[in-house]
Amino acid sequence: MRWLKVLATALAALVAIQSAAHAFDTVAVPLDGRTLDLVPAADFATSDDPEIETSSAPGADGIIRRLEVPAEGNGPLYHWAVFALANNSDQQIERLLVASHFRLARSGLFGPDLGGTRIVAVSSSGNHRPIAEPSQEADIYRLTLDPGSITTFVVELRTPDLPQLQLWEADAYRDAVNSYTLFRGIVLGISGLLALLLTIVFVIRGTALFPATAALAWAVLIYLTIDFGFWNRVAQLQPGDDQSWRAAAEVLLAAALVIFTYTYLHLGRWHVRYSHLTIAWLVGLVAVLGIAVVEPSLAAGIARFSFGLTVATGFALIALLSIRGFDRAVMLIPTWFLLLIWVATAGLTVTRALSGDLVQPALAAGLVLVVLLIGFTVMQHAFAGGGVAQGPIDETERRALALLGAGDVIWDWDVERDRITVSREAEDLLGLPPGRLTGNSVDWIEHMHPTDRERFRTLLDAIVEVRRGRLNQEFRLRAEDGHYRWFLLRARPVLGADREVLRCVGTLFDITDSRIAEERLLHDSIRDHLTGLPNRQLFLDRLDAALTRATEERSLSPSVILVDLDSFRELNETYGIPVGDSVLLTVSRRLSRLVKPLDTLARITGDQFGVILLSEKGPGQIAAFAESIRRAVRSPIGFGEREIVPTVSIGVATPDDKQGRPTAEGLLKEAEIGMYQAKREGGDRIEAFRPALRRVGTDLTNLEADLKRALAREEIKVVYQPVVRLYDNTIAGFEALARWDHPKHGRIAPSEFVPMAERSQLISQLGVFVLERATRQLSDWQHETRISAPLFVSLNISSRELLRHDLISDVKSVLVRSNVDRGSLKIELTESIVMENPERSARMLGRLRELGAGLSLDDFGTGYSSLSYLQRFPFDTLKIDKSFVRGQVTGAREIILRAVVDLAHDLSMEVVAEGIETEEEAAELADLGCEFGQGYLYGAPMSANNASKLLLRENAIPA
Repeated sequence: MRWLKVLATALAALVAIQSAAHAFDTVAVPLDGRTLDLVPAADFATSDDPEIETSSAPGADGIIRRLEVPAEGNGPLYHWAVFALANNSDQQIERLLVASHFRLARSGLFGPDLGGTRIVAVSSSGNHRPIAEPSQEADIYRLTLDPGSITTFVVELRTPDLPQLQLWEADAYRDAVNSYTLFRGIVLGISGLLALLLTIVFVIRGTALFPATAALAWAVLIYLTIDFGFWNRVAQLQPGDDQSWRAAAEVLLAAALVIFTYTYLHLGRWHVRYSHLTIAWLVGLVAVLGIAVVEPSLAAGIARFSFGLTVATGFALIALLSIRGFDRAVMLIPTWFLLLIWVATAGLTVTRALSGDLVQPALAAGLVLVVLLIGFTVMQHAFAGGGVAQGPIDETERRALALLGAGDVIWDWDVERDRITVSREAEDLLGLPPGRLTGNSVDWIEHMHPTDRERFRTLLDAIVEVRRGRLNQEFRLRAEDGHYRWFLLRARPVLGADREVLRCVGTLFDITDSRIAEERLLHDSIRDHLTGLPNRQLFLDRLDAALTRATEERSLSPSVILVDLDSFRELNETYGIPVGDSVLLTVSRRLSRLVKPLDTLARITGDQFGVILLSEKGPGQIAAFAESIRRAVRSPIGFGEREIVPTVSIGVATPDDKQGRPTAEGLLKEAEIGMYQAKREGGDRIEAFRPALRRVGTDLTNLEADLKRALAREEIKVVYQPVVRLYDNTIAGFEALARWDHPKHGRIAPSEFVPMAERSQLISQLGVFVLERATRQLSDWQHETRISAPLFVSLNISSRELLRHDLISDVKSVLVRSNVDRGSLKIELTESIVMENPERSARMLGRLRELGAGLSLDDFGTGYSSLSYLQRFPFDTLKIDKSFVRGQVTGAREIILRAVVDLAHDLSMEVVAEGIETEEEAAELADLGCEFGQGYLYGAPMSANNASKLLLRENAIPA
């Protein structure tokens, strides 16, 4: 098949040559020395035959001769051009046949022609043989035409395309070359001086803007040096050997423009994505620079496309930032518009729409002009910003600059004129028109919140009367939309010669955000984050107040009703924590509709609600109210096609007048005893406290005492569940878990003794106990292991521990004593714990991270946390809840898992998947990019000795 293809190509080329023998026109050469373009008059052919056979143009005698010209070059294909010249005068004419090595015009956008030698040899039908003349920029042959002759020329070409073939008079060509050389020298001189000037300014100024601009100027200088052929002379390159240099220069020019655009427009401060995109763009251009060595045409095409795309994208960004009022962008609009015109003209030139001998020099000069204007714009920006270099300033100027840099609002009260003036920033914050906050003190105070006015007026009068002191006052000012913003005024009086107050000057600080944060902290300290109901502490405070009032008002008798959802833990495990939270919200709304204004509804713990009942007094009324709670909660809750019918166990406790005034804790404890009795009898019941049930409370008290003794005697054991790397199934670390084997009751689950520890204030001792044991064991393992990456141990802390002030000092003390690797002790917190008090959690987590502890977010995706908070918390590990890992195999599940993993990686966090029980689950998570896995597939929680043996089997520790 290959020889058939070659034969077909040869036959087509032969037919083309034979048909072209009479296709070319004879060009008459004038005596006036006018330059002729021979490309339209020449006929071009390609053949695999190393010899061309053609007919000459008819001579003066009318005879057509047969020409056979052998090829001098090598190759599978040979390219030819044939044309005829006529000398109709009676004088001998000498002309120069010129074929330029490189022309920007018609070079192409993708895979452009980067130049090279064009002609291999020239043959003629006349008496004079064409003579080659040396040149670095073009192939030149001297042609001699006898008087009255018609000569046919056969030109052997190196490439099938010939951008330009001209016939010059020798003196005219030399004049043109000299003119272009002078022009190019001037352009290069301007470009070199500009690059040198910007480099000098960079040395003086030292800001990133100047090196970026200087790099652009140097890139243009390098490009012009190669384009003008000066580099060929310096490096003594042969014609056609500069293609890689030319492509590299275009790549450098494209990269320099990207750097300048990013730096000048400060794109990094607008969005981090701009920085990522710029880095990726530059890395790609660096790779293209390497391609320029082997495939210069491909590299130049990519560079030209990148340059045009950068100009277009930069123009869009400049327009967008100018609309936003960014001064730098506004200053660059004229220059960038000129650059846009330059790119459009260059595009028309390389795509054959625009041609001519003056186009390429004009584009070179235009490029230098654009860089010159960019340099002027940068210099103008530098001097407008205060000059290239700053001299020393006095103390007054320094204070003024500090005040300006701080962005504080200046507040000035001219006491004699009774005129208050506030700088424009305050009016901008409040959305008021200019001058609205300027006026006498009476009118100015009208902008304040009504509750702040009298206090502020009194303070102003005191300053004038006492003639000393300082204003340090917080107040609210009304915005244009009717809302109020908090401000802090700090000012001091200025006294005259007579010791009277002339004016009072100071600054206003907008403290709205901090006040909102304080109010939120106060709200979160007494309110439940999920339901918004009062928490346990506020419930006890109100109950104590109600009991105190009951001692004075005999008609007042507060009752406590404790409501606990039955099987709530199983509901969470079956349907997931989000469904459980929805059930809690629904139950809280149903209970809220039952209580009256006198009563208090609170969320005591996770699935427990408490009611302080003041509106009902008789036993029958109290029982009826408790029954209405039970029935209201039993109403089905729909979730799509599923229905959940929640039930509750209710305990009721009322004060016993015979035993004196009870305590709030005691009354709540009695209601809890009744609730636990209702649970023991099957749930969905109401049990009132009676003395016979006190034994149940005694059992709970005894169990709490046993827990205290277990901590003192170190009966609480710490076990370790392996966490493995999914890509090679090697052990990466362990999760430390607390276990309590009671001598009488057997193993007690953490879900039972941890809440007990929180209630009995033992949670801090339990947390420190697990922390010390786990860290000590981690230190031993890290000193023994021979693996490159250090082992880690993670452990959970409860919400009470996170809010404990001593947590920071305990962690610091343990880390200092154990000397474990930084970040290898990971503290795990669930999403719900963090979101109970996000402001305080952010501060505590930040301090733990500073101490060198790793932070892991447990049960991600099972709560109601905001992604805006997620990026504020310094977590380094994210744990996927087992409800996602072991869910039904659906497309939605895989999408959710992939989204969680990608989100964690984008936030620079590693991912641990919990609850892995099958190889299929492990393989799926590894394919999604999850780094670590944990579950019964790799081992149940085990003792420290068994964990060491497991490491020994993996050769992670020496025998």
